[in-house]
Amino acid sequence: MTEFATNQDEKSGAAAKAGKYLTFTLDGEEYGIEILKVREVLGMAPVTRVAEAPEFVRGVMDFRGDIVSVIDLRLKFGLSRKDDTERTRIIVAEVVLDEGPVTLGLVVDGASEVRDVSAEEIEIRSPDDRRK
Repeated sequence: MTEFATNQDEKSGAAAKAGKYLTFTLDGEEYGIEILKVREVLGMAPVTRVAEAPEFVRGVMDFRGDIVSVIDLRLKFGLSRKDDTERTRIIVAEVVLDEGPVTLGLVVDGASEVRDVSAEEIEIRSPDDRRK
């Protein structure tokens, strides 16, 4: 399973990352996000496009009264665009960026399950590593 680190501190500690993860797929590959960062998993919901946003930003959505940016992880990781299907999900999660914590909607091909993951099963890469 691959987890994408958002900063260098996260990238350096695979052993500290063992625990429960929500697994999801992108282009047939399995990824995971720590379950404590996940607020909700949604089917596709209405997203309002934002003018002049980067291509990987689908737009914004209303999540329980908060406006949340929605990121298409396929495009963010350099994969080809794919039409949404009945399996496409938006994972609403709190992620830590250099600016601090932010809640994002992450569009993925499908969400799988919550499972225990050992440190040996985790490969931590930055999103830029996916393009290599």
